[in-house]
Amino acid sequence: MTILTAYAKVNLSLRVRPLDRSGRHPLRSLAQSIDISDTLTVEPAEEDRFVVEPEGIVPADDTNLAWRALEAVRAGKRRLVDLHLSKGIPVAAGLGGGSADAAATLVAAGGVFGVGRDRLVELAPALGSDVPFCLLGGRLWLEGYGEVLTAEPMSEDFAFALAVPPFELSTAAVYRRWDELDAPEGPALGGRVLPPTLRDHGPLINDLTGAAVDLRPELGDWRVDLSALWGRPVAMTGSGPSLFAFFADLEEARQAADEVEGARATLAASPVDRGWDGEPGGGLSKPPWATGNG
Repeated sequence: MTILTAYAKVNLSLRVRPLDRSGRHPLRSLAQSIDISDTLTVEPAEEDRFVVEPEGIVPADDTNLAWRALEAVRAGKRRLVDLHLSKGIPVAAGLGGGSADAAATLVAAGGVFGVGRDRLVELAPALGSDVPFCLLGGRLWLEGYGEVLTAEPMSEDFAFALAVPPFELSTAAVYRRWDELDAPEGPALGGRVLPPTLRDHGPLINDLTGAAVDLRPELGDWRVDLSALWGRPVAMTGSGPSLFAFFADLEEARQAADEVEGARATLAASPVDRGWDGEPGGGLSKPPWATGNG
């Protein structure tokens, strides 16, 4: 049995370019893994089985990115598996939960089916633009369609308070609206409002903010109200609707999250230096952060 932890992410910055000839949006994003997570278990079985907890929170079928990742690794092999996914990352929230699950499943399935890391890296981009990031994690610049990754030094001089408003946003719908609005630039965060270790990367901008607010105007109200409540600028991660702000430490972030009323979820989170954790098993080597591996 292989048990892995799949970590969520926050887009500190997300610059989007118009659709190109491939029908996709090239992007440049600074993303950060955070210690909000799902747990994924994979083991050989006598029949294929996919269980998600809580039941019904996401589909437990071949539309789920985790199962698609398993099938991509299995590639026609006859070996059957039991895949169990326990959700802790809010869904449809811009926190990369589906991509994190897919990346962790790639690793776990690689151990079960004897598929090496190089092949897993090749499979990741076809599953989604955030999957290559989640396969590595930490703090990375993503470029192209998410497959070009550049690591940035990690730091622990800040924490996040996050609020997930009580509605969902479709990533595809937000990108479509961004196209329809003629590719608006998002609001910028820069200078002293950023933690010291992020100031050289500023201004941080999420170009999808305007499109998300156009689809759900109440998101704009949430952003204004949270900024007033927390006394600092608030930004959106991914395609939304999750909103976040920077705080000095986890305790301060927890206190801020606890002040929020009416949200679908409120969270306090710290940066982490990995996209997943655990021992992959099979012929795959342990990650460098694994216990006993330095």
